[in-house]
Amino acid sequence: MPRATGTEALARLAEERVDHRFKGLPPDAEGLTVAELAAQRRNLFTGGFTTPVLALSAERLEHNLALMETYAERHGLAFAPHGKTSMAPRLFQRQIEHGAWGITLAVPHQVWVARAFGVERIFLANELVDPAALRRVADELAADPDFRFVCYVDSVRGVGLMDAALRGAARPVDVVVELAAGEGARTGVRTEAECAAVADAVAAVPTLRLVGVAGYEGEVPRADTARVTAYLRRLTALAADFDKSGRFAGVDEIVVSAGGSAWFDAVADVFAEIPALSAPVLKLLRSGAYVSHDDGHYRRLTPFARVPQEGALEPAFRLWAQVVSRPSPEQAFANAGKRDAAHDLDLPEAQVVRRDGAERPADGVTVTGLSDQHAWLRTTGEADLEVGDWVGFGLSHPCTSFDKWQLIPLAEADGTVVDYIRTFF
Repeated sequence: MPRATGTEALARLAEERVDHRFKGLPPDAEGLTVAELAAQRRNLFTGGFTTPVLALSAERLEHNLALMETYAERHGLAFAPHGKTSMAPRLFQRQIEHGAWGITLAVPHQVWVARAFGVERIFLANELVDPAALRRVADELAADPDFRFVCYVDSVRGVGLMDAALRGAARPVDVVVELAAGEGARTGVRTEAECAAVADAVAAVPTLRLVGVAGYEGEVPRADTARVTAYLRRLTALAADFDKSGRFAGVDEIVVSAGGSAWFDAVADVFAEIPALSAPVLKLLRSGAYVSHDDGHYRRLTPFARVPQEGALEPAFRLWAQVVSRPSPEQAFANAGKRDAAHDLDLPEAQVVRRDGAERPADGVTVTGLSDQHAWLRTTGEADLEVGDWVGFGLSHPCTSFDKWQLIPLAEADGTVVDYIRTFF
C-alpha cells in the first residue's frame, strides 16, 4: 500500500477517535472524532473538560508563528524550527506555512514522524551512526527525489560507520561538520584542524556529501554575548575556510546553521557578516521553543528582551487544575503534578483563579512543589482560594510541556476550543 501524502496523514488526525488516551477531554466526547469535537466549539471552562487540562492559546500561537517568520525574513535567515519541542505535525505544517524552510529534529523516530506527515526538508541536529536508521534514511531519499535531509558529523569514526551502513545507497547523505561550542560542551569537533580531518574523511567516501558546517551556541560555556559571538565567528570562519580549500565544490548551496532559542539575535548578527562564498549560503536558524514560548526559562532568556524593537513572544500555554484540598489557611492542593506540568527547569507559576465564571489574579498563591498528581500551593492572607476553584498555571520549558499531553485543546481567549493539537513523543 502506498504511503499517504502529508496532506492525507494530517487529515486523518481529525478522524482519530477521542478515547481514554487523551487527558482532560470531556467524558461525553468519547467516541467522537477529533473533527466532530472541534466542530462543537466547546468552551474550555463550561464544556465538560476535566482537570487537569493543558490548553494552548490560539491567538498567542499565531502571534509567535508570525513574529518569527517576520524576524527570519528581516534578517535574511532560512528557518528550520526544532520540531522536538512540540512533536506536533499540525504545528510543523503551520510553521512551514509561516515560511519555514523545513523542520529540525534530533533522533530517528522524530524523522519518521515528520516524514509520515509529509515534511520534505529535515535537518537532523545530531550525529547519526545507527545502521538501521541510516538505511531507512537512504530508502526515504531513494523513494522521494524531493526529500532533503542533512545531518551532523563530528568524527572520522562516525564517517566510517555511516559509510559502511550506506554502501549501495542511491543518493549520498548530506552532512555538515559540527563545531563544538567549546571544551566541556556537548557534541562536536573541538578544533578546526580536527574539523578538516572529518571533512576530508567525508570527501573520501561516496555515500556522504559535505554541504556545510553547523553548531549550537546554547552550549557555549559561561555563555554571554561576547563568548557566543566569538564561537559563532569561529563557525562562519570555518565555513569560509572550507570553501576556500574547495571542500564545497559542486554543491548548490552551502549550509551554515546554528540557533537555539536563547541567542538567535547573536546568530542573526554574525550570520549577516558571512562573506560571499562559491555558492549561495543557506543561513539556517533552528530555534524551536518560540512556538509556545513560556512563563519561565525562555521568558528570562529570550533575545527579544535584548532587542525589544524586534517584537516580543507571548507565552501560549496554560495548565488548568482544580483545588481539591484546602487543609489550612496556609496551604492548598491542586490536582496537577509531575505527570502534567513541566518541572525540569522551574515549578509552575500560579497566575489566575476561576470561580463561578469570574477570573482574577492568583494573588498570594505560590507553587512550592509537585507530587506525581498534586501541586503543593502555599497561600498567604491575600489568597482567596476554595476547594473547587480552577487555577491557571504558567509553565516553564515548552519541550517538557508538550511531551506530557497527546491531544492539546487550542483555545481562543474566551475559552472556545477551536482545534486539537496531536503530539507524537
